[in-house]
Amino acid sequence: MMTEQPTWRSSSYSENGGQCVEVTPSRAATTGAVPGRDSKNPTGPVLTVTDDAFTHFVNGLTSDAFDR
Repeated sequence: MMTEQPTWRSSSYSENGGQCVEVTPSRAATTGAVPGRDSKNPTGPVLTVTDDAFTHFVNGLTSDAFDR
């Protein structure tokens, strides 16, 4: 069981008044999952995805795979 608080971070590109997603990728090494949350509601629900899914998502963003 983990007792330390996660270190949440958002993208360095997120300068839009706090309307972004925060993640704590450091948890992936020990849990195999990356938690994410809405920065406007830090005590709200957390969506957790596998580290593999998160890696594919980030790679898709950086390669413009989601452009229309």
